Amino acid sequence: MTSTPAATKESTFSLAGKNILLTGGAGLYGRGLAARLAKTGAQLILAARNVEALEQVAAEERARGHTVHARQFDQSDEASILRLRDDVLAEFGQVDGLINNAVARPMKSASAPLSDWEASMKTNATGLFCITRAFGDEMARRRAGCIVNIGSIQGMVGPDFSLYSGLNMNPIPDYFFHKGGMVNLTRFFAAHYGPQGVRVNCVSPGGFFEGQPPAFVERYERATFLRRMADSDDLGGPVIFLLSEAARYVTGINLPVDGGYTAH
Repeated sequence: MTSTPAATKESTFSLAGKNILLTGGAGLYGRGLAARLAKTGAQLILAARNVEALEQVAAEERARGHTVHARQFDQSDEASILRLRDDVLAEFGQVDGLINNAVARPMKSASAPLSDWEASMKTNATGLFCITRAFGDEMARRRAGCIVNIGSIQGMVGPDFSLYSGLNMNPIPDYFFHKGGMVNLTRFFAAHYGPQGVRVNCVSPGGFFEGQPPAFVERYERATFLRRMADSDDLGGPVIFLLSEAARYVTGINLPVDGGYTAH
C-alpha cells in the first residue's frame, strides 16, 4: 500500500512561488483567470496567438504588483507548442501548473463549411492533446505538476435551443464536440500521469455574461439554481483550488461551475 504524504504547511490553497502557465489569457474566461491567478503569488505566464493583447493584460497586472509574463504561441501548430515549452522551461526552470484555456472558434453555424470544422479540430482537439502531452511529459519527468482544462457545460449536456429562439443566436456543434472530448481526455491523462504524481482535472463553466440579449439572459438565468449567469470572478476560485495542494488527492474530475444548470 502506498503511504500517504505527511501534511505540511504547503498543503493549502496557496500558489505562491509556483510557475503557472495559462493559455488564452486575454479572452472571455482568460482575463478573469489571469486576474485571480496573479493575486495568488504565483509567477504567471500567459500564452496565446495575440501576444499584444496578452502584453496589455500582463502590464495591467504588473502595475498591481504581480508577476506576469506574456508569450506568443499558436495551439494549432505543434512546432509552436514545443517551442513554447522549451522557451518557458529554459527561462523559468519548470512549470508547476498548466491551464488549458486557449480555444479557436472558426465555426459560426451548423451549416458552416467543413473547413471550419477541420480548422477548429487543429486547435481544440489535436492542439489540446499536443500541449497537454508536451507539458505533461515534463511534469511526469519531475513527478510533480497539475493540469486544469477549461471545458464547458456544452461538453456535458445537449443544447437547449429554446434559449436561443428568435434571437439570431445558435449553439455551434464543434464546441460541443471538443468540450465533450476534453472531459474524457482529462480522464485519460489523469490515469496516464497519475502514477508519476501529476494531477489532471477539468472545470466546466456555464454561461458567462458578455452582453447577450436580455431575453437570452432572462431565459438562461431561470435555468440556473442561482438565477444568474457567471461573471469574471466565478471561475478563478475552482481553478486555484485544483492547482493547489488543497486538491492534492483530486484528479480525473470534471467540476461544473454553472450555478446549478447541469444539476437538474
